[in-house]
Amino acid sequence: MLYAQIHLTLPAWVHDAVDTTTTYPGDEAKVGLAIELSARNIDLATGGPFGAVVFDGDDRIVSVGTNRVVPHTCSVAHAEMMAYMTAQQRLQRFRLNEDGSRFVLATSSQPCCQCYGATVWAGIDELLIGARSEDVEELTPFDEGPLPTDWIGELERRGIAVRRDILRDRAREVLRRYGESGVAY
Repeated sequence: MLYAQIHLTLPAWVHDAVDTTTTYPGDEAKVGLAIELSARNIDLATGGPFGAVVFDGDDRIVSVGTNRVVPHTCSVAHAEMMAYMTAQQRLQRFRLNEDGSRFVLATSSQPCCQCYGATVWAGIDELLIGARSEDVEELTPFDEGPLPTDWIGELERRGIAVRRDILRDRAREVLRRYGESGVAY
């Protein structure tokens, strides 16, 4: 029999860890939350060392995502993908900013090639990044895949502002802890 449904979930602890009534003004507050999610995800053994958050134009959380690849046996269950999918379902539109609203994705680490591709079409206006892909590959066993040489320029030409190295050392520390642990989840 063919599977006709896919069911992906965030860890149950997300509901207690995230306060959706709080605003997160500034890049550091936004990326800081994504890094906190990535750390909690490995500390509680619910997925890999990646976290992402979609914010609206009022600095409020629309959705969050953590890496759930191993728990769900699903290669697309990356933190950014989970955040995009839950935001799209919550707002009932596949392009978040199609109505002129403004959206930001904050991520603990630079999107891999898969999440980069999704970023092109997800409908965000800003991408905020903690660690770089070279940090991920240096500190963990992950392969981030190929990106266009001028990947930042490609996003900016599509109207997506990119800022990186936000709390980079904190993001690197989570990656280091995961890489040194020797576990894979």
